Amino acid sequence: MDNVTETLASMIIIGICATLVMDVWGWLRQPLLGVAPPNYAMVGRWLLHMGHGQFRHTAIAASPAMPGEKATGWLAHYLTGLAFAGILLAIEGQSWIHQPSLAPALLVGISTVAAPFLLMQPGMGAGIAACRMPDPNAARLQSLLTHAIFGIGLYLGGWVSHGMQG
Repeated sequence: MDNVTETLASMIIIGICATLVMDVWGWLRQPLLGVAPPNYAMVGRWLLHMGHGQFRHTAIAASPAMPGEKATGWLAHYLTGLAFAGILLAIEGQSWIHQPSLAPALLVGISTVAAPFLLMQPGMGAGIAACRMPDPNAARLQSLLTHAIFGIGLYLGGWVSHGMQG
């Protein structure tokens, strides 16, 4: 396998693994912390409304439902995980896959919280870093924790990719 193919395969494996770990956390946090899992249909709704020229909403849940929003949201969620895995590999290089380490994966995972804080939450009506939410600090903490869990998933995905290539 050439370097480009190996890196692409690793990106896919790492991104899927990390996103799955994040999803497991999303499902576990309700029984553990009383926090509802994310509703990716709202992400799909937001993205699909963009196709009609609407990029910002007062409250995405109050915006009209769009056909295919759930599938679109889940697809966007996993494609974003792949892109963030690609960022990790772009920073660390292919050598990281041969010896994954936690610090870079966790750093990239935590830094990805910028996406919801600066793009998704403002676009969906929650404001920058959830400032319009009823309890913004709780929402921020949940976002930060979820993205740290994603970083741990990147690390675990690195080992899965390493094992599949070895």
